Amino acid sequence: MQRPRNPDLAARLFGAKPEHTLALLRAAWPSAVGEELARRTQVVALDRGVLRVMVPDVRWQRSLLRVRGDILARLRTVAGRASPRMLGFVTGPVADSAPKATPAPVEAHAEAPAAVRQAAESIPDPEIRARFLEAAGRYLSRFGRDQADTTGAPPSGSAGGSSSSG
Repeated sequence: MQRPRNPDLAARLFGAKPEHTLALLRAAWPSAVGEELARRTQVVALDRGVLRVMVPDVRWQRSLLRVRGDILARLRTVAGRASPRMLGFVTGPVADSAPKATPAPVEAHAEAPAAVRQAAESIPDPEIRARFLEAAGRYLSRFGRDQADTTGAPPSGSAGGSSSSG
């Protein structure tokens, strides 16, 4: 199997701010655990590398503790270095995440740049790859295409970065 060309692309795109990383992990959660389990759980926070997930009761908590390694591995395929170190499960009421009307986007999201699409080819699961590309397109539409630089340079605004615009 070929090694990913840029395994930390997700970390560079979504790892700059905790709320962006949390958004990535929320989007990846259904693929990591399956749609049925995703409806019965709710990703609530990311704190110091621990992804907090609300579960309905102690039974669910025990069951998920047994498979947390598998879940973390699946999240790692999408989030790379931005993936959580650990999962923490808390019990409480879980908002029903049954099919909801998807809000109409304020603006159409851009397609991910070629470099992002090429790097995404290293994601073996086609559904996770598609969700990653969709999330990357939405993120880049909202926060700027300069985040898609795959050269290894820090995002714009960081010391040492160069820009061709000016």
